[in-house]
Amino acid sequence: MSTALTQSYAYLGASAVRESPSGRSLALETSGGATPGGEQANPRFFDGFLTAPTAAATALLAVADVAATRYYRPSSAASLDPVVTAGGDRLRMESFSGCCGLYARLDVLAPGLDGDDVGHGTTNVDINVPLRQALAKLGGLEPLHLRVGPEGVEATTFEGRFVEKKVPLPQRWLRGFAEAQVLGAGFDLRAEVPPAQAAAVLRSLPRLTLGSGARTTRWVLPTGRTLRAVSRPAPGAVCLPGAERLAGLIPVLRYATGVRLYAPETAKGEGTAVAWEVGLPGMRLTLLLSPSASRGFSGEGGVLDDLATGPAARDAEQVAELLAWEPTLDIAVLAAQAGLPPERVRAALTVLGTSGQIGYDLAEQAYFHRHLPYSAGDAEARNPRLLGARTLVAEGAVRLDGTLAWVRKDDHTHMVRVDDAGRPSCTCLWWARYQGGRGPCKHVLAASMVRDDMKRESAR
Repeated sequence: MSTALTQSYAYLGASAVRESPSGRSLALETSGGATPGGEQANPRFFDGFLTAPTAAATALLAVADVAATRYYRPSSAASLDPVVTAGGDRLRMESFSGCCGLYARLDVLAPGLDGDDVGHGTTNVDINVPLRQALAKLGGLEPLHLRVGPEGVEATTFEGRFVEKKVPLPQRWLRGFAEAQVLGAGFDLRAEVPPAQAAAVLRSLPRLTLGSGARTTRWVLPTGRTLRAVSRPAPGAVCLPGAERLAGLIPVLRYATGVRLYAPETAKGEGTAVAWEVGLPGMRLTLLLSPSASRGFSGEGGVLDDLATGPAARDAEQVAELLAWEPTLDIAVLAAQAGLPPERVRAALTVLGTSGQIGYDLAEQAYFHRHLPYSAGDAEARNPRLLGARTLVAEGAVRLDGTLAWVRKDDHTHMVRVDDAGRPSCTCLWWARYQGGRGPCKHVLAASMVRDDMKRESAR
């Protein structure tokens, strides 16, 4: 099975910052994308002004830099153009690092935009080297005109494309979108500090150097509106895994209005994923770090439990018909429209996330809709543990015995146990290494599938 596809971006021209007698203009060219009216070669989503132009340019550059960087085992990897989703009242610009361990998103909200109505849909935008250089030089208080999409309808009649890029698109990049939204939905707000306090912490971090990778794990202890560095995990401390990966926020902080840290509550003090959200005038920039620099989001396994259950896959088809690029998805509203319990809607959104259709906004604690050119039905091929579990079930390798399950493959038999709190464990090497920290192993998944099938049979 191939681990990479080729993603083609076809643009009518190159994105650029242009100067004219009427002022400066940031033209972001779009590639093929999805809209309410169907697929379009070069959709147009916005034409107006950015109300905080210099801050917006700096934040957009941060998103582009993430897409152009490998933080683990640095190399000159090909850059993927950021994904842009128009939600009717905002623009979301997203990217992943080349190593898939850092996710960046810039939300330009309604107060940050002054112009015509924002459209609906998802596309890629061209971020080229000259544009990045121009964004880095932007300054002053002059207004900045923003156009996302072709300059005029007549541009779509051109027979040729002026700019075409073909870059390798790893399957793990797509899986990263799915895992990032699952992780984010489990985060809590852990700290809120002034920009100066955040900048002091980030400037104290080691610099990322070529050949070293982002290896340093740091901890900070929120105390009121300050962050105190601590040498080891402590109650209430927030992990900064591969802390050098946060250095890209430093240029943005000069325009910040506030900084929030999100992370899961953890009693053991182990390393965890973390999100830093920088509030900007009319915008938010979020960086989400994987639990360590050597772990890409694609291997976290947070989607597997929902993918393994039959109802989630079936419910996903029903819920998908209700999505319409809304800026936020209301679980209660979707549940009422689909006639499903809220927990089944959440599971269905996880399944849809495997094809890149769902993201999660920490600030609003809500999911949102995007559309990438992939099918949710391909999730199995993108998750080898899920495929392995289904093979075990099909081969009759699972034998249940109360709270135990015996899973036999060739000459090896593994025991799956479920404790009184419903937490599974397994005797396999995968479980011994990760203790469930990277999702269930294929044996736990197979046992869950068989139990689920038995429950459905007994309910008939």
